Formats: sequence, structure tokens, C-alpha cells
Amino acid sequence: MDQIRPKPDLVIFDCDGVLVDSELLSCQCLSDALSEFGISLTLAQALELFLGRSTGAVTQHYCELGQMVPVDFPLRLKSRVLIAFERALQPIPDVDTVLSGLRAPSCVASSSDFDRVALSLKLTGLAPHFGDRIYTAQMVAHGKPAPDLFLYAADKMGVQPARTLVIEDSVSGVQAAKAAGMMVWGFVGGSHYRGRDGQAILSGAGADRVFAQMSDFWKGA
Repeated sequence: MDQIRPKPDLVIFDCDGVLVDSELLSCQCLSDALSEFGISLTLAQALELFLGRSTGAVTQHYCELGQMVPVDFPLRLKSRVLIAFERALQPIPDVDTVLSGLRAPSCVASSSDFDRVALSLKLTGLAPHFGDRIYTAQMVAHGKPAPDLFLYAADKMGVQPARTLVIEDSVSGVQAAKAAGMMVWGFVGGSHYRGRDGQAILSGAGADRVFAQMSDFWKGA
């Protein structure tokens, strides 16, 4: 990384698919929740359309298609997701080691709501690494791929965007980080990238680097 720019003053981690292996669980919950209202969404479609996006973006997508979802849809989806997480959520392998070895300050910036992120970190034992340094789409006007959330997180952490490194697993997250003027590394080690060309997907979105194992976090950087 020294050949690209000095080591960062801040590392921002997305949560789902970067810290915790949650994307398949949450996308299956989304598919199941929408099916209750007669909306068909396969797991593959969920990953393609909504990876890294907020629940609000899901609702807006279907409203624009003329397919209305009930007002309580976010609560129904959240209930499904929390149950699934409590049963099966796991941390990304070796992420605890990476977080323990970081020399720069770090925080979380996620499209998920605060309660979900906090529970995810608690269930996987990662919460002590971040304390109250958790920022979510609820805190800004526009979610990813807009840069708002990453700019908000960097401002709260007192670090310039140009001195910030973002770790993301989604196209919308990569685009948001680049729009914020930050360096971004794409991570494709989550189970949702099995059978998908994550390298091409995230490189195509503008990632400065793509890696598949947290044990390789600094390797070749």
C-alpha cells in the first residue's frame, strides 16, 4: 500500500459480508419476507439487486415498479434477520486477528440499521473492537452508493477522506467509497461470493484492490 499512498489514518469496515458472513442469511430472509406479499425474488436476484443496500432502498425499488409492500415490511424483515443471525451468524474467518493487529483507528459504516449491526458484532465477539464507533444509513440522508455515510463516518472520526481506507464487499459500497474520495479494497471472502467472480465484480465497480482472505489483508498492499 505504501506505493499507492501512505498507510491510512482510518480504516472503515462495512459489516455484512466483511466482518460477519451474513449476506446469504439476510438475502434469504429478504426473499422469504417478500414472498409473503406475492413478490418473487430469488437468492441470486437479491444478491444482484440489493447487496449492500438498505431496507429503504428495497422498498423504493418495488414502489417504483408499482409493487407496494406493507408499511410494516421493515419490521417483519428485521425480525426474520435477527432470528436467522442468532441461529447461524459467524464472523468472517481471521477478521478478529486483522482487527486486533490494526495500528490505525477503525469504525463500522453499514447500510443495515444500528440494532442489526450491534447484534451482529455482539454475536460474533467483534463488538469490543469498535465500541460506539458504529455508523449506519439511518444517520444520513442518502445511503450507499451515495458517499454520505462514509463521509459522515470519517468526519465523526476526525479524519480526512483522502486518508481513509474502506473495506467493502458490494458494488454500491465500493461506489460510495470512491465517490467519497477514499481508497477502497473489495473483499470477496464471504460465502455469497462462492460461484461468483467477485474480483471482476468489485474491480469493475472501481475497487483499488480485491482480496479473498482476511489473512491476506496487508499482503501485497
